[in-house]
Order: sequence, then structure tokens, then C-alpha cells
Amino acid sequence: MSATGPGESEIMKSLELIRACGLRAEDPIIDVGGAAEALVSALLSAGFNDLTVVDPSLEGLERLRERLDHADELTLIHQEVTHFRPHRRYALWHDRGLFHFLTHPDDRQEYIEVLQQALRPEGQLVLVTAGPEGPPGLGGVPVVRYTPQSLLAALGGQFELAEHSLGVHLTPTGESHQLLHARLRRHAPRWPR
Repeated sequence: MSATGPGESEIMKSLELIRACGLRAEDPIIDVGGAAEALVSALLSAGFNDLTVVDPSLEGLERLRERLDHADELTLIHQEVTHFRPHRRYALWHDRGLFHFLTHPDDRQEYIEVLQQALRPEGQLVLVTAGPEGPPGLGGVPVVRYTPQSLLAALGGQFELAEHSLGVHLTPTGESHQLLHARLRRHAPRWPR
């Protein structure tokens, strides 16, 4: 487990996991709840040209639109992810720190239902959550802490774990939080024999 500075190292870890997915430039990617300018900018620079960002913060989305040179190539959706109704399927779903804030089982179930609608069979999921030894809350908001096994169980058995790691995130105020970084692959559908 390694300690990292705020922001940039988490973006680098997400990029590392996204690269490991082996996606083509035209494969559709969705990022939920982050509106992370550095991540989206890095994906655009890497040649990915079908990016969707879903975020409940209109300010965050507007800031993203204003700061990126190629923001016209993005689909920006102002929406809570649990209320999002996808009209297409994505090769990759990326979530850097939203899922662990869903402390009520009904909210987690709504998230998982949206994820299932949005992600292609055999699509990939890159998820960053509070780790098993992290604090019970982040920024004064309660979180659910996950191990790789409890994360798989929470997702309902539709995924296999491709890789994971634990890291320590240092906040700007100097607090440290353990994070679980996971790349998961959705199972192919099983056809009746």
C-alpha cells in the first residue's frame, strides 16, 4: 500500500486501470459523479472520442465545459446517477468515489440497476471506493467501506474482479483515507441450452 498526494495520483491510478481495459479509441466511456477535469482531459488526449460524464453538479459540469479545449466532443449530463436512464450501452463505466457514499441499500440497488442498463455485456467497471480500513466517513459524510470480496457481493454477482489495489489518499487538509481501486469485468450473458 502506498501513500499518495491529493487528486493527481488518484487520476493516474484510474487512467492505469482504464488503460488495462484494452479499449479502442471509439469505445464509449461513461464517468459518473466525478466531473474530473484531469481524467476527462487525459482520456481526450489519449484519443478516446466517445465520452459521457454524468454528474449532479451543474457547476462541476459547466467548469468542465469551460476548461476543456474539446468539450464539444463530450456528452455532459446533469443528473443524479441513480436517476439516470441510459439510452445506449458503454464499454466502460468509471466511478471515482460515488458508490461508497450510497449507504442506503435502496440507493445502491438503484445505482446497480442503472449500471446494468448502461454497461455492455463483458463491459468493464473501474471503481474507486473507501477501503476496509478507511474512516467511516469522508468529509463528514458517512461511507460504506469495501473489501474486494464485499464489493463483488454488493454488485450482485454480475462481475469478476480483474485487478485491485489499496492505496492511501492524502486530502488537502492532511487527512489520510484508504481507498480500494478495482477493475471488474461484467460476465457475458448466459444463454439457455
